[in-house]
Amino acid sequence: MTDAPNLTDHSPLIAVLVIGLGLAFIFGTVANRLKFSPIVGYLLAGVAVGPFTPGFVANKSLTLQLAEIGVILLMFGVGLHFSPRELLAVRRIAIPGALLQVAVATLLGEAVAWLIGWSFGTGIVFGLSLAIASTVVMTRTLQDRHLMDSERGHITVGWLVMQDFITVLALVLLPPLALALKGGHIEASALLRALGFTVLKLGGFVAFMMIVGRRVIPWVLHYTAHTGSRELFRLAVLSVALGVAFGAAELFGVSIALGAFFAGMIMSGSQLSQRATEETLPLRDAFAVLFFVSVGMIFDPLVILRQPGILALSIAVVLIGIGGAAYLIARWFGYPLATALFIGAGLAQIGEFSFILADLGISQGLLPDRARDLILGTSILTILVNPFLVAAAERERRPEPAAAETPREKPAEIAPTALAQHAVLVGYGRVGHLVGEGLKRMEIPFVVIEEARDVIETLQREGTEVIEGNAATDRVLKAANIAGARLLFVAIPEAFEAGQIVEQARRSNPELEIVARAHFDAEVDHLLKLGASEVVMGEREIAHAMLDHADRVA
Repeated sequence: MTDAPNLTDHSPLIAVLVIGLGLAFIFGTVANRLKFSPIVGYLLAGVAVGPFTPGFVANKSLTLQLAEIGVILLMFGVGLHFSPRELLAVRRIAIPGALLQVAVATLLGEAVAWLIGWSFGTGIVFGLSLAIASTVVMTRTLQDRHLMDSERGHITVGWLVMQDFITVLALVLLPPLALALKGGHIEASALLRALGFTVLKLGGFVAFMMIVGRRVIPWVLHYTAHTGSRELFRLAVLSVALGVAFGAAELFGVSIALGAFFAGMIMSGSQLSQRATEETLPLRDAFAVLFFVSVGMIFDPLVILRQPGILALSIAVVLIGIGGAAYLIARWFGYPLATALFIGAGLAQIGEFSFILADLGISQGLLPDRARDLILGTSILTILVNPFLVAAAERERRPEPAAAETPREKPAEIAPTALAQHAVLVGYGRVGHLVGEGLKRMEIPFVVIEEARDVIETLQREGTEVIEGNAATDRVLKAANIAGARLLFVAIPEAFEAGQIVEQARRSNPELEIVARAHFDAEVDHLLKLGASEVVMGEREIAHAMLDHADRVA
């Protein structure tokens, strides 16, 4: 009599999906019930199915590959919320900010190495590994808090993209550095050629996406949409996301995360970008969960007992040193306290790129295995702590009116409106456009506050009065004569930014009628507490309209 086949041996893929996702669901539900981020539960599920705990051990290779699909879809979704213009808009802080932060981390890594007795080269790799925040963790945080389209969301993602570029360059420079530290001879010309070739490949990828991808990707989407097949459209979106990410890694040496981000960013210019987001959302969330499970799998809990002092020091470097550096850099560039705290808290964790740098350091003889264990332990513990840091940072909600985009430049003068007893409309997206058309029909004078340059130019051509700037700042609201207005429509989708605007406007004009929008009941309560007169939740209004129709025909 033969034994029944073991599912985990003959179908490891199914075993990983069933047990990995099942445990992630259970642990995530418990974490959510305890008011923790579900990410904490996903990480603990990974520890449970990892090789360092008893019981079932998931296939590590399969889990990592499935997790990479999650990374691709997650970063593709992030790109769909961005346009090249929005990425360039934050370059003044993202580029120098990321460079300064990595420099600080490298110095701190050298300090730790000196205390432990490690070599100079070990300190460099250790510091670089502690410098690179997890793109997946941060973007998931932004999505969970509906901050992807906010100013802080744009800054953070721009910062992370710059860190990805730095990582690619570091991966090129580490092998010759290892050779030099071992006393080997390095041709300066050969090193410059390697570095130049890498920069050329990075530039080639960006140019290819901006020139070719910008034409081909939207065309593919529109062609598929005209077939009328939802299934084909979904396949087209997934093929573009996975294909560009894979091609970026294989042909240009760019990370799959960066490749997927650029694919989404190029697609964001298409009118079908919203539909693309909706089609990939279920798959994205499921596979992204497996990323956190895979991180939990590589964590050995015993490292806490074996190296408690050094582990605590490494965690302090990430949470206090690197997170604090990001906070100070953001403040130095003139951003409000709340924004700087959020950036510092969000970047105070390390993830996937740290593992890649650590593995390369070990293969080149620069990093001992003991250091990799420290990096892995630091990663999972900082990721566990990160949701609490971000939540604490978000409590500082009061905007600082004097904040400008960069303190080294004098803010541009804003021409104030001459309107009085008028309406102020913040945001001119789909909802704002409909509100604006309604105000025109009702012959109510209004002024629009908008940040998107292309929207501003369109409004100006149409003869609509518009003020460019962030409506949460006092000078922009003053330019819109909020004190003399009778109506304020906050039509932007981000509840956090909307809350800042509502609070600021209510202080300026206690009699003002403020109407805002929200997606969830918690957002409705939040905006009402800050001073909104009425908060409209789209889903609720749709349900009311359906019931009204049913009542009329019944």
